[in-house]
Amino acid sequence: MTRYVKELKSGRLVIDKAAITEDEKRDGKYLLSSSDLSLSAEDIALGYKQLLEVERGFRTLKTTLSLRPLYHSKDDRIRAHVLLCWVALLLVRIAETETGLSWTCIRREMQRLHLGEFVNKRYRIHRHTKLMHDQRNILNKMNIKPPKPVITIDSTS
Repeated sequence: MTRYVKELKSGRLVIDKAAITEDEKRDGKYLLSSSDLSLSAEDIALGYKQLLEVERGFRTLKTTLSLRPLYHSKDDRIRAHVLLCWVALLLVRIAETETGLSWTCIRREMQRLHLGEFVNKRYRIHRHTKLMHDQRNILNKMNIKPPKPVITIDSTS
């Protein structure tokens, strides 16, 4: 607030309308900087947008995919862990690109699909809930065959 408020000699506080007007000129604009003078403004902006996507991806890894920091001491395990994280991010981005939906929307919709186990004296049946229209669209856009309604029927005897 100190940018927009001035204190007069009398101690009275007043709004600095000139400062507000000056800041309004920058509303909706990005102020970007780079130490590489060979980059164009478009390349710098693209780099920042990609950085935002990477940061969003890491938030997805930590929240949506529930990945947590792991501490590896061997180089091959570190490389494998980074590769797995990268593949997870790649799959998220492919799903978003193919469906035109955010990962949050895809996940929320697909989590409504459940597998139930039904048991009686003679049989144990594993069955999916019925696919909803949006779930079927997501699977179709990603060229994934919908699961069969009944997965297994086993005899309990």
